[in-house]
Amino acid sequence: MNSRAAGIAVAGAISFALPIVTYYEGLNLMSYLDPVGIPTICYGSTSGVKIGQTRSRSECDRLLNAELGEAISAVDRLVKVPMPDTRRAALGSFVYNVGAGAFARSTMLKKLNAGDVVGGCNELLKWVYAKGKRLKGLERRRSAEVKLCLQS
Repeated sequence: MNSRAAGIAVAGAISFALPIVTYYEGLNLMSYLDPVGIPTICYGSTSGVKIGQTRSRSECDRLLNAELGEAISAVDRLVKVPMPDTRRAALGSFVYNVGAGAFARSTMLKKLNAGDVVGGCNELLKWVYAKGKRLKGLERRRSAEVKLCLQS
């Protein structure tokens, strides 16, 4: 696939993932500590963030699109079976939240690659803890991701 086609493919999944990510992450133009103490800004971005930083709405939107595109690209590299954009979006939202490394090591990925779509998507429901603490926000987000993941 050429880079233009790859970009179009990622854009389709991004359009499904954006409402989940923006709703559950929220927008903060000033950096803050997330529930487990990680400096965060914009729509949940953590890379290189320092407390006291600020960003404009347009900077946050660009950052979100770039980081969500990277997350979906990681999903595309790791999942070896065909999937609809809805599933790619759900998994992209998950990877945006927990990182590609956690996804790469997950039972979820193993099940998806083995063709167990229902089992793989339902694994999302296990990812509701942050530093051992069950978070209601993560429970709601994972429930939304599972619904999207199971759509075909």
